[in-house]
Amino acid sequence: MGKDIKAAVQEVCALPEVDVRPGHGMPDFKVRGKTFATLAVNHHGDGRIALWVHAPQGAQQMHVSGEPEHYFVPQYVGPKGWLGVHLDQGNDWYNIAMRVREAYVNVAPSELVEALGPPLDIEPPTETIDPEEFDPLSAPHAREKLERLREMCAELPETGEGRQFGTPAFKAGKKTFATVHRYRRRMTIETWVGAALQATLTDDPRYTIPRYIGHRGWIDLDVEDRIDWDEVRELILGSYRHFALKRMLKALGDR
Repeated sequence: MGKDIKAAVQEVCALPEVDVRPGHGMPDFKVRGKTFATLAVNHHGDGRIALWVHAPQGAQQMHVSGEPEHYFVPQYVGPKGWLGVHLDQGNDWYNIAMRVREAYVNVAPSELVEALGPPLDIEPPTETIDPEEFDPLSAPHAREKLERLREMCAELPETGEGRQFGTPAFKAGKKTFATVHRYRRRMTIETWVGAALQATLTDDPRYTIPRYIGHRGWIDLDVEDRIDWDEVRELILGSYRHFALKRMLKALGDR
């Protein structure tokens, strides 16, 4: 296999004293603790393979308006002037390396900037991103489980499927009652169980309390290696009942 996009990013970011740290599920490239670039692969399902870089003042507007096929305003950090750089849309890798270098110069101490060599001109990658990294739920076993879960949720009154932060979310009316994630090759189903049941379930190592919404009574069940569909059904029904309207519960009956 040839060099992939991630390897090419590592090359263009290999500047003096650079560390790579995980940040919100995406690798951050830092120099002395300051982030100058972030690799964002299909972030929240946006379909992009991109770098977010700390751009010089005015650069974001110039590049996005001048070459919208290669640049964009990224989420979260865009209002701060950061620049999104497409990595798989035909942008020349010398130009990508220059955007990274500009970002590094923006945040690095002067003594490191002075030590920079000539701009990098790397061999472009010949491979893209691992399909499972771009969409973790694309793995055959994950797709099979997701399809069965869809069927289970579709049997419930007034349910629908949407997307929440790029992953499938099942709704009772307008309220989400279950979501599916696969992070670091571990697939989980997330449902509401309430605080009291949380404490009991987490005695089982397959269950964990999720960040951000765990305090609201949600739980994650790891289903990567094995899945008990009777157990999943009970979780789905309990969460659905919590969020469903009275007419939906009446239609549900004794299930």
